[in-house]
Amino acid sequence: MIKRILEKEIDNKLFNGKAVIVLGARQVGKTSLFRKIFSSNPDALWMEGDNFETQQLFENFTLSMAKTLLGNKKIIVIDEAQNILNIGIKLKIIIDQLPEVQVVATGSSSFDLANKINEPLTGRKWEYKLYPLSFAEMVAHHGFWEERKMLEQRLVYGYYPEVVVQQPDEMKTILQSLASSYLYKDVLKWENIQKSDRLVKLLQALAFQVGSQASYAELGNFCGLDGKTVEKYLTLLEQAFVIFRLNSFSRNLRNELKFSKKIYFYDNGIRNALIANFNSIHLRDDVGALWENFLLSERVKRNHYSHSFVNSWFWRTQTRKEIDYLEEKDGKLSAFELKWNPKKTVKPPDDFIQTYSNADFTIVSPDNFHEFIGMEF
Repeated sequence: MIKRILEKEIDNKLFNGKAVIVLGARQVGKTSLFRKIFSSNPDALWMEGDNFETQQLFENFTLSMAKTLLGNKKIIVIDEAQNILNIGIKLKIIIDQLPEVQVVATGSSSFDLANKINEPLTGRKWEYKLYPLSFAEMVAHHGFWEERKMLEQRLVYGYYPEVVVQQPDEMKTILQSLASSYLYKDVLKWENIQKSDRLVKLLQALAFQVGSQASYAELGNFCGLDGKTVEKYLTLLEQAFVIFRLNSFSRNLRNELKFSKKIYFYDNGIRNALIANFNSIHLRDDVGALWENFLLSERVKRNHYSHSFVNSWFWRTQTRKEIDYLEEKDGKLSAFELKWNPKKTVKPPDDFIQTYSNADFTIVSPDNFHEFIGMEF
């Protein structure tokens, strides 16, 4: 089994007086992670949140019911807890009234989407996000060189745990299944979206536009949705951990774009499944977009797992001068150009250098990408 970075940290947080909540898209490995930590522990009670009997049990949940349910057990694990109505209030009962019991829960979408968990559990939880496997986790599994040789395949098929252990034909089948409504069924369920075909068209449009500025109006025209509905759907897809947005950076220059956004997928394989293109990178004209999406999704993983708190953007002017990625940490601004071709020389725009003279500038290519995603040697 491929070891997850979060495993040790979660283990260290147990029995510290707070719930441990792990959120992430479906099939990224949340259940496997918790089974590895708790399956051999006789003190753990495991409950399935998507089980109808579990949902019924929690409908009128009380302290006495919790005591009866737990018996002598000291850990309660609730998988897919977002399916239980008002789960936050119920977990609060256990945390506040049974401090000797460790509460652990997973969710395949932000609990805010359905159950408003954050308000009842304010100050009572450690919350983590689990993403598809990372380059760093795979390096720890079988070594840097072995994973580096897989780079082109990862750009096409991504890092879902069930995908990385299969052959390409099986990878396609799994990804096509995930990219169907299964991946975002919480969005369809909780928001009662009737026309799921429009949501699929929106995702396909986003897949084709990876690395480009997103226009809500253009997306709406393509999908048959108004701009406000597009924005709502994008927020829901973010809460289901399918996509993430990058805003434009603007501070000093009058012609900097101020309100633009780019949209990326947490996994390249899902992106390629949506457009039904699993061709090798030598047969594609979108390798630049694949490389950009791969690097930024890996950067998100790296920053989250290492507790690196940063602000991030892209930069572009009205005259189309641009930089792929900016990051600010502790007041220090760093700029990155993400280039698949390591021989391609790029200089930062003069406007940017003159305005932000203290910023670092780095070209990230296959020659040095491991440093960008946290694999320094």
